[in-house]
Amino acid sequence: MALDRITLSHFRNHEESRLDGSARFNLLIGENGAGKTNVLEALSLFAPGRGLRRAPLVDMAMKPAPGTDQASEIGGFAVSASLDCGDGRDPVRLGTGARGDKPGRRLVQINGADSSAMALGEWLAISWLTPAMDGLFTDSAGVRRRYLDRLTLALDPGHAQRATRYETALRERNRLLDGDADPDPAWMDAIEAQLAEHGAALCAGRVMLVERLNQALETLPDQPFARPVLSYVSGGPTNEAGLADDLRRNRQRDRAARRTLSGPHRDELNVAMAGKGLPASACSTGEQKAMLIAITLAHAHLAARGRPGILLLDEVAAHLDPIRRGALFDRLGDTGTQVWMTGTEMPPFEAIRDEAAIWYVNGGAVQRAA
Repeated sequence: MALDRITLSHFRNHEESRLDGSARFNLLIGENGAGKTNVLEALSLFAPGRGLRRAPLVDMAMKPAPGTDQASEIGGFAVSASLDCGDGRDPVRLGTGARGDKPGRRLVQINGADSSAMALGEWLAISWLTPAMDGLFTDSAGVRRRYLDRLTLALDPGHAQRATRYETALRERNRLLDGDADPDPAWMDAIEAQLAEHGAALCAGRVMLVERLNQALETLPDQPFARPVLSYVSGGPTNEAGLADDLRRNRQRDRAARRTLSGPHRDELNVAMAGKGLPASACSTGEQKAMLIAITLAHAHLAARGRPGILLLDEVAAHLDPIRRGALFDRLGDTGTQVWMTGTEMPPFEAIRDEAAIWYVNGGAVQRAA
């Protein structure tokens, strides 16, 4: 067991919701719009980043009822949970949210002490699969890079800091390239040294993830979920010296373009379907969904090693036939990960009813099944 005693205060449509008595499988059942996915989004905030919807903090706060004078509360919300690390120590209390007077600033507490969002990654490995991700293989390269980094972060908490440092240095170099005067060479040397250092570390994390995922996927059968093969395509040199040399040699080209044209920010994740050898983007929507599930399951196995793993699955079972649902539940049970799933009704989950904690969600209110 990982997360329990979960509370949502003024989060989306949840004024005050509490979920006690969690299990390995946790089901959130309710009609569309009831607030099921909002619970998953709240849990996703226990990972560094912007959560599964990538929404601004102010959008997560419950809006005051029309005609009421609650302006001071707009933008404020809180999410907390007790984390059982399974090592015999007392549970760790995690909290995150935003204050009404500073709605754009995310607050994090660990055991009552102020902390940072990045520090959450030291405690939990969280990943998710939502219907919005169904177009991953046909979306932009930037969307796949964010996906790649999110999966890497779940295995390596330091990845977030390396990505942040790289993006900071990249913005500074692009600012200099976009200026009216030619950049000072010495200043460019310093910025490019930072880009090369953090960029090489960023590439190493992505390469590690793809290699480990492919190793895990090779052990899985091709059915009932289509087995994918992943490949990392770099946007430039991947080692520090090569990156530094590439940036230096291409200053004039980048100056003409007014931005940096090569580097880890141009990386790509390619996915193909094993057996057919087809790019995932050319496969059917059903095959694409099956490959996404296969990647999610393989990643869950990896992420649960060393830290408690949490997997959030939004409406994943409803669109699977009974054979694939059974395979999904079997593999989820083998991951060692705590799983949270949503659905509009119970029948798709009958196979795990007896071992699941069940909550019915209605209008932002959560009720534990007897």
